[in-house]
This record gives sequence, C-alpha cells and structure tokens, in this order.
Amino acid sequence: MLRTVNKLSTKYITNRCFSSSKCSRNIIMQIGTHDGTFHCDEVLACYMLRRLPEYKDAEIVRSRDIEVLKACDIVVDVGAVFDHQKKRYDHHQREFNETLSSVRPELGDKYQIKLSSAGLVYAFYGERVIKEVAPKNYPMRPESLELIFKKVYENFIEEIDAIDNGVPMTDEEPKYRIHTHLSARVHRLNPDWNTSESVNTNILFKNAMKLVEEEFLFITNYYITVWLAAREFVKSAVKERFDVHESGQILYFNGHFPWKDHLFELEAEMGLANEVKYVVFNDKPNSWRVQAVPLTPGSFVFRKPLHADWRGVRDEELSNVAGIPDCIFCHTSGFIGGNKTKDGAIAMALASLKAA
Repeated sequence: MLRTVNKLSTKYITNRCFSSSKCSRNIIMQIGTHDGTFHCDEVLACYMLRRLPEYKDAEIVRSRDIEVLKACDIVVDVGAVFDHQKKRYDHHQREFNETLSSVRPELGDKYQIKLSSAGLVYAFYGERVIKEVAPKNYPMRPESLELIFKKVYENFIEEIDAIDNGVPMTDEEPKYRIHTHLSARVHRLNPDWNTSESVNTNILFKNAMKLVEEEFLFITNYYITVWLAAREFVKSAVKERFDVHESGQILYFNGHFPWKDHLFELEAEMGLANEVKYVVFNDKPNSWRVQAVPLTPGSFVFRKPLHADWRGVRDEELSNVAGIPDCIFCHTSGFIGGNKTKDGAIAMALASLKAA
C-alpha cells in the first residue's frame, strides 16, 4: 500500500520512525507493530522484513490504534489477525495454533512449536531473507536454500517462537534457567519500571533490531559458509567408509568440521540408519580423534561408546590397557578418545567395535 504523506501523517510517522531522512520521503511503506514493551519476536520480524527490497526503507509504526494499523502495508504481532494474503501476522488470537509444519506442510510434520510473529514472517519470507543476506560468493541452489532455511529455523527462530509463546523446554522443572538468551537480552533493552528519565522507546527498539541483526547474520552465515560446506565432505566419507574398514561402521574425515547433522540426514537418505558407529579425524598435528556417534545429533548417549576399560585412562597407561601404541586419552563417558596417529585412532575404533 503506497501513500502520499500529508502534514498530519508526517507528524505521526516522525514521532514513531527511526530515521528522519526516511520520514521526509513523500511515498513510504509502513510496517506496523505494537507500542509499549517490545519483545524479541516482533523486533526480529521487523528486522527480517526490512531486509526485503520492498521494505528496506519502510517506517516502523508502533501503535495499538486499529485505524493506524489499518493504514500499514504489513502488520506483525498486533491486530488479532493472521492473514497472509492481507499481510497480517499476529499470533495472539485464541484460535491461533499455527506451526511451521501447518503453514508449510511440504517441510514435514516435525515442526510443532506454535509460531510467534517472527516465525510467521520467517515461514513466508525466510527463503527470500536468506538470499538477501547470503554472501555473494555462496550462491543458493534450491536444495541448499531449503537446508539452510530449516537449520536457521531449528537453531534460531524456533527458540524465539517457543519463548514468546511460553513453551517450556522440558516437561519437568529445569535444574537451572538460562537468562542470557537473545529474547532475554532484547527484553533488557526496555526501560526499567522505575526509571525516572524520559526514554524514547523507538530508539531502544532500533537498538534491539541491531542486536537481533547481529545474531541472525551470524547464525545464517554460519550455516551457509561453514555448516553447508561440510556436507560434501561427510557425503564422500560415507561413500568411502568401506575403504576404512570392511564393516563400513567407521568414517574417516580428512579434517575437523561439523558432521553430526549431515551424517544423520545422509544416513536417512541412503537407508543406513545407525550403521556408522565411529568417526576418525585429525584435529591438530600429531593428534587424531576417534569419536562415538550419538543416538541423535544432540544426544549424550551413543550408538557404541569407546571401550569401557579405557574410560578416564590416559597416555602410556591407556596404551598398555588398550594394547595400542601412542594413545593420548579416553573420555570418562567413552564419547571420544585420542591417539598420536591416524592408524592408532582407527585401531581404537576397531577395538571398541569388537568389544562386548
């Protein structure tokens, strides 16, 4: 919705906008959200929209006045309406129960956290935002874009959705609480209840947008330039696993890179679920690691931990117990061990594989 600004509306936008230079334009776009205390979800939603070409110069209008919001081109986290065609993205309605899986069923049914305004905006515009922020030397193929979209949701946006909607991390009372997550840091930018100074909350909202920008760019760039780049290395290792050992249960990585997510996804694609038990890689000169594959990417339970007799033992004593030269250590949980040579690390994997 484009509009010509008259004196009255110019005054209104000046009071609520973040840039006097943008307010001086005769034709503007407006992103509406609520005023008062701001939260991470609408801050992030507004940031993501501002990365899109059509909203890059849009004004952020913060109000709960229905007539004001009606004039906005797109509205997030306020207005009691979710309607993608009308560009209204509120999630506070009693009947609202949308998840990423319900609004994007082609992604599967694993995403069951209720969406916040950030999740709604990401669901409908996330791929475009990712392409806008992606480094120019990392072109996004369709299959790569889908992978990145999912990983950014799973490892960033979903957390914002859950916190804003009050979804607990566990069914039981947690043993400790986290107070330094992004939602908490955004909340701390609001004025304190007992502050005696007059504070321009629009400036604070702008500061919050800078904070979520840093986090969003870090997460997105990590999955594009670091995580995704490792996928082909893991895929090659899976295909060549029988060159390491005839069992096919040991992978060798010629480097140290993120592998767990890729391994689980590739195993599912190739029909190899639970087949690989250990990975061997070089982490620094004269130091090789053998790591047990967990039951799930984030699990501390393993398909087959390293040999029980080695756990917590180090150096020469470990070499004597294992009967393998040049051992460095074995973690007390059996999830990882070290050897000075590649052959020694593979020998540790083989001995653990054969152990009862």
